[in-house]
Amino acid sequence: MNQHQFKYSTSVIVYPLILLFSIWLVFWYQVRIDSGIRHFGIYPQKTEGLLGIFTSPFLHSDVSHLYNNSIPLLILSMALFYFYKNIAWRVLFFGVVFSGLLTWSIGKTGNHIGASGVIYMLVSFMFFKGIFAKYYRLIALSLIIVFLYGSMIWYVFPIKDGMSWEGHLGGLITGFVFALLFRSKVAKPEKYLWETETYNEDDDPFMKHFDENGNFIEIESEAVKDDFEPEVDSKSEKSKIQTNYIFKSASEEE
Repeated sequence: MNQHQFKYSTSVIVYPLILLFSIWLVFWYQVRIDSGIRHFGIYPQKTEGLLGIFTSPFLHSDVSHLYNNSIPLLILSMALFYFYKNIAWRVLFFGVVFSGLLTWSIGKTGNHIGASGVIYMLVSFMFFKGIFAKYYRLIALSLIIVFLYGSMIWYVFPIKDGMSWEGHLGGLITGFVFALLFRSKVAKPEKYLWETETYNEDDDPFMKHFDENGNFIEIESEAVKDDFEPEVDSKSEKSKIQTNYIFKSASEEE
């Protein structure tokens, strides 16, 4: 795979917008119709709290909470579908599951809701995947991720009351693990002919123009010789052109 896989398609915009619209639609339902659905979050170490692994990313406490998660989620999911389109849905689905499971396992008592765990998973995955892949486009994406969301690292620690730092930590760990596991169908640096294991310098037509000291040698190929070798017609060789000269004296002409 090479840089030609990075092509824009409508899915880069459409799928993230559908995801974001679903979250806002659920919030509208929560505010206008049934505020009780916000209790379908993750309740750590409780069996009934396992359902929240799938529902908690769609639930938010207020508009501010929803707005703070919406913009990063839109930007990161668009980057995911552009740079990692072949594995984007798997990263999203399993990211929700495993980051939710980690939150359920290590979280403190309470109701953990919000898409921040998914956001941390995307940040972690795209940062570490770019570093591991060693492909310049993905490394550039990693640097952009650090520039935009590097300060988020502090919120994986319990520095703010009422914030699920366990969900953030679960997303961070999940993204790192995914960066190690998802190796196939990811862009890799393009190798030139001389970088391959099967490359043989003696068979390279370009390298044959240099001697052991690195001096350039002009080599006329057989194809060139054949092209410029004049064709000899056997018949023309046999038929010789003869020129006869006839001299007349001045008296004869008179």
